[in-house]
Amino acid sequence: MSEAATNYDYALLARAIKVWGRELGFQAVGIADTDLGAVEVRLAEWLAAGFHGEMDYMARHGLKRARPAELRPGTLRVISARMNYQPRAAAARSVIGAPDNAYIARYATGRDYHKVLRRRLEQLARRIEREIGPFGHRVYTDSAPVMEVELAAKSGLGWRGKHTLLLARDAGSYFFLGEIYTDLPLPADAPVSDHCGSCSKCLDICPTGAIVAPYRVDARRCISYLTIELKGAIPLELRPLIGNRVYGCDDCQLVCPWNRYAQVSDEPDFRVRNGLDDAQLVELFSWDENRFHERMAGSAIHRIGFERWSRNLAVGLGNAPASAAVTGALRSRAQDPSSLVREHVAWAMQCHGV
Repeated sequence: MSEAATNYDYALLARAIKVWGRELGFQAVGIADTDLGAVEVRLAEWLAAGFHGEMDYMARHGLKRARPAELRPGTLRVISARMNYQPRAAAARSVIGAPDNAYIARYATGRDYHKVLRRRLEQLARRIEREIGPFGHRVYTDSAPVMEVELAAKSGLGWRGKHTLLLARDAGSYFFLGEIYTDLPLPADAPVSDHCGSCSKCLDICPTGAIVAPYRVDARRCISYLTIELKGAIPLELRPLIGNRVYGCDDCQLVCPWNRYAQVSDEPDFRVRNGLDDAQLVELFSWDENRFHERMAGSAIHRIGFERWSRNLAVGLGNAPASAAVTGALRSRAQDPSSLVREHVAWAMQCHGV
């Protein structure tokens, strides 16, 4: 840390950081201390229950996730930033209710948020540096063992909802979170109270029953995990419950009363690309690998690769109404080079009696 940083008025700097964050496109910025001791026990219990599934990195990092100073030595504060992502798109409920169409979680219909948030957070860090000189920091955007929801809640950006996402009274939950770990002794913001009350809409709507209790998700049943994180075969008993959700799931957000306050994002990078807000399953399944890479380059979907993308679409087609187009699409890939895809195609064909 520079001499200028050592002697700076940190209350003044904290206020400036929030202004600079808004100028960079964040809707809110908060500051938290690094004490996550209260959530360590819950994290340990969640891991011990195996709720992380095949996300081995969760267990590998263990309680380091709840100890920011172990991830980046010297960290005293965490600057959390919130950016809205809800795009102007086809009505989500209508797409989910049209089983011939593919539903894609709205956060993934535009460009990859990791790159967008990282770039803005780095710009914010550079702005701080211009003001006070060099200081210790590191930027994270869902890229390391960071308890981003807990840190955002501590920083006053919202509260953890029963579906485990962060909720804000003025923005619902359709936003991304990113962090700057820093050695600056900034004044920490006060957390806000929980406003979920007795509501259980998110638990009741979950298609696979993944929200096993308020504030507790079994990732092994979560459609977002099954369609994104899981590398192998989707469990047979869960395939019919997935419906036409081929990348992620928004059901718990769609029924949340607080999302009546969610704002449509003006961020160009989050605009819908390639008609992914309302595309047909058959059309997407007709893409070859080159088309997939061409269309999905720069998106979060590209991260799962063509094989898992095809697996997910095959499940969607198995759950779609029977038609010549659907069975024809499945037959066209019955001998797919991937054994994973072949297995899911065979299941889908069996669903249609083919």
